[in-house]
Amino acid sequence: MNIIVGENAGFCFGVRNAVNNTIDELKNNKKIYCLGELVHNKQVTDELKTKGVIFINRIEEAKGKTIIRAHGVPLNVYEKAKKMEIELKDLTCPKVLAIHKLAIKYKNEDYYIFLVGQKEHPEVIGTISFCGDNCSIIENTEDIEKEIEKYKKSNLKRAVILAQTTISSIVFNNIVDKIKEYIENIEIKNTICTATKIRQKETENIAKQVDCMVIIGGKHSSNTTKLYDIAKKNCKNVIFAENKNDLEIEKIRQWEDIGIMAGASTPEKSIKEIVDILRKKC
Repeated sequence: MNIIVGENAGFCFGVRNAVNNTIDELKNNKKIYCLGELVHNKQVTDELKTKGVIFINRIEEAKGKTIIRAHGVPLNVYEKAKKMEIELKDLTCPKVLAIHKLAIKYKNEDYYIFLVGQKEHPEVIGTISFCGDNCSIIENTEDIEKEIEKYKKSNLKRAVILAQTTISSIVFNNIVDKIKEYIENIEIKNTICTATKIRQKETENIAKQVDCMVIIGGKHSSNTTKLYDIAKKNCKNVIFAENKNDLEIEKIRQWEDIGIMAGASTPEKSIKEIVDILRKKC
């Protein structure tokens, strides 16, 4: 069996930064709070719990120093924490923080902001709060016509498109093309993370070469799910493995070339564990 492991599989800079800084904080604090999951990976969050991280869903639950996760949080969280005198350790991914700054800039310059992303994703929920009142979240092309009407009612003369860092490039480009049918002179800021673009392209390239693709990562991770979708479009056989228990060994044995790719929040040890099992049992 030939196994091809993606060079860009696993932790991206933002995730590695968040995890490493959290572990460093635990050296000086027996326990520390984290607002939401630090990253979308159960293995990572379970390990952090054993080290002393207490995961909470609302800032009101914090009783001490609190970490802002890699996905970022809504603007009002900072305001509430200040009133509660809660010390924050902001580990929002720098790429996400950059989008927040762009959102504030365009809001202050009276632009209507279209944010392309998943409406329920924590990054999008956080980012949209920096956009002011004149904004729309576009998840798919079906949303566009209704949101264009909101833009027209705003009476603003200028508009801009931003993107969730982990959204599919294909989805983003399709939505941009459709919006441009309604608004010709619209500014486009492709804020999809470079690491996300590279990982998606590498997944596509590997999937075209192999008999089976194994995508490793959390099943509620946006960027990992996108890799799975890309793999399915380019390879007939795709397995989504959150951990070793999801591997379909008997099925995998029938194939010669296996491709491996992992999401940005998948730890190295999870990738190594699955690769080792495949080499041993197949």
